[in-house]
Amino acid sequence: MAVSVQTEDFDIGQAVRDLTGGRTDIGALVTFTGLVRDAADGSLEAMELEHYPAMTEKALQEIEAQARERWDLSACLIIHRVGRLEPGDRIMMVATASAHRRDAFESAEFLMDFLKSRAPFWKKEHSAEGENWVDAKDSDEEALDRWQR
Repeated sequence: MAVSVQTEDFDIGQAVRDLTGGRTDIGALVTFTGLVRDAADGSLEAMELEHYPAMTEKALQEIEAQARERWDLSACLIIHRVGRLEPGDRIMMVATASAHRRDAFESAEFLMDFLKSRAPFWKKEHSAEGENWVDAKDSDEEALDRWQR
């Protein structure tokens, strides 16, 4: 089980190999990789992610621990980048591994929903028109409702 907050890019294949290498107890692996998406009009120059390191890592570890409590996971990984990123850059990755696919799929969705709305990252978009902070979306909060059981 691993959490990493970093400025440098990551290799998805290497992350999967590190997570599952030599393991024969894993029957399902689910990965999700988020990319910096350009604005609809193509105006995004960069996205800058800020955080408080100790607070962020603790929050991600707590979210990951909640997933491990709810599902039977063999392995779990959260990588989230900070700093200045450009459209198309990898911004984050979640990987969950389990003996069975249902635990892997559900836990990955749970992690994504909680990371999107509860992880303490602040995002600022940069474009030719200037800078603006990204507000939380109602749809992200609504996605959490299904996990309140």
